[in-house]
Amino acid sequence: MAEGDAPSGARPGVGPLAGVRVVELAGIGPGPFAAMMLADLGADVVRVDRAADVRPEAFGAPHPDLLNRGRRSIAVDLKSADGRDVARTLVGSADVLVEGFRPGVTERLGVGPAECLAANPRLVYGRMTGWGQDGPNAPYAGHDIDYLALTGALHGIGRAGAGPVPPLNLLGDFGGGGMLLALGIVSALYAVRGGARGQVVDAAVVDGVAVLSTQIHALRRMGMWQDPRGVNLLDGGAPFYDTYACADGRYVAVGALEERFYAELVRRTGFPLPPDEALDRDDPANWPALRRAWARLFRTRTRDEWTALVGDSDACLAPVLDWAEAPTHPHLAAREVFVSHAGATQPAPAPRFSGTPTALRRPPPHPGEHTDEVLAELGYPPERIRALRASAATA
Repeated sequence: MAEGDAPSGARPGVGPLAGVRVVELAGIGPGPFAAMMLADLGADVVRVDRAADVRPEAFGAPHPDLLNRGRRSIAVDLKSADGRDVARTLVGSADVLVEGFRPGVTERLGVGPAECLAANPRLVYGRMTGWGQDGPNAPYAGHDIDYLALTGALHGIGRAGAGPVPPLNLLGDFGGGGMLLALGIVSALYAVRGGARGQVVDAAVVDGVAVLSTQIHALRRMGMWQDPRGVNLLDGGAPFYDTYACADGRYVAVGALEERFYAELVRRTGFPLPPDEALDRDDPANWPALRRAWARLFRTRTRDEWTALVGDSDACLAPVLDWAEAPTHPHLAAREVFVSHAGATQPAPAPRFSGTPTALRRPPPHPGEHTDEVLAELGYPPERIRALRASAATA
């Protein structure tokens, strides 16, 4: 994975999506994440920011929002006729548009699917919402936790006898939302490259989270999953798939689901301590006593002592690292899972490709940092660019 510290200057032709042109209407959360994924994979992404957000004094230094990495920014007032014309000109030369507004907003702005596909019949128009483009909840606001609640996923996250735990928004916004949109866009691009017409991709967080939960629904059908939370193999119910506090207050994660891995964990750790007994782990009736026994054992050493003791093995024990520790872990460092680019340590593009390797090419831009550059590429003469600025259609 190539690194770089230069704050500007893209390397063309990097990644499997090199040559794909994307227009992103600035938003928050899953939409920008999808655009980041496309940029990480080599697409040329131009972000359309609000003209009111431009702060020229910040140009030249990376914006701190890493979700916006890999693209250029043009500032446009989409409420003005000239601004909408600029947006449609951008779309006319693009392969993809990404937007994350509530249903109907881009239509009212004059840059909805009908207008954009009329200007560019081969366009993939990617839409990102929480509830989707239709359905009773479509017009209303929501956040990650709300979408998880309706899909059943939130019900399954938490300890036995306690309420659901609000998780990080990795599951909804990014896993079920942005990643679903990125996959949908790439799939639609494949169809277009095969001769299909352009189309709209309706990606909704509720749809994506429901798809992510397919295995749980399958386990329920097979009688291998109970509806109460915190009593199953993968939700903290099993003592061999849980986290434990160590002597220093830090934690280890145990994921020894299979018998042979559990046997290795037992052998490496010396479990159990007297007077605890090595109870049959396959009987859920023994799980509470086994959990107490494991908890007592893990409190006898620090997190790093347990990590060193278990060592390189199939015991399926890992230290629970914090955000600052994670980039320095030997395995993650060896794979360059985190890289330094433009002065910021951040997750590297993923996945990896043998023939079309990816790289971070640009740091996050400030709104409007590349307006003149992008307009010139679109064929706007200098006097027209000045006129657009004077009218506040761009900034």
